[in-house]
Amino acid sequence: MAEDKQKKNLTVFGQETEFDGVLEFTDNLVITGKFKGEIRATGDLEIEKGAVCEVQKMSANSIVISGSVTGDIDAPERVEMCTGSVVRGDVKTARIRIAEDVDFEGQLSMLEKESDINLFSVASEEYKNALVLKSDDPR
Repeated sequence: MAEDKQKKNLTVFGQETEFDGVLEFTDNLVITGKFKGEIRATGDLEIEKGAVCEVQKMSANSIVISGSVTGDIDAPERVEMCTGSVVRGDVKTARIRIAEDVDFEGQLSMLEKESDINLFSVASEEYKNALVLKSDDPR
């Protein structure tokens, strides 16, 4: 998985960039300017300090916020709100990190991470052997 992240392109919306509309991308994006609209992405998104985003919904694999976001956030992997960021909206994610001095107003919904093991691809005996009950542990 680390190799996949290295191969992805990085696009930066500069401080002078103002974008209004629907943005869809699969690579990684950093916004340092102003964005208004909707973001639908499978890559990672970073909102830099000083950036202002007003969205109906912002959806990306993971989202790191150092600037200001108004609108709902959906990130199946993780959301990180850095010191000094302002977030107004509901957040859905599997992992969250909120630093000190973050202005957050909204609801947080935690998604359950899927198990790394696919129960249907493992032979039942192999799966049973992988499970260890504490009562069976001789220690």
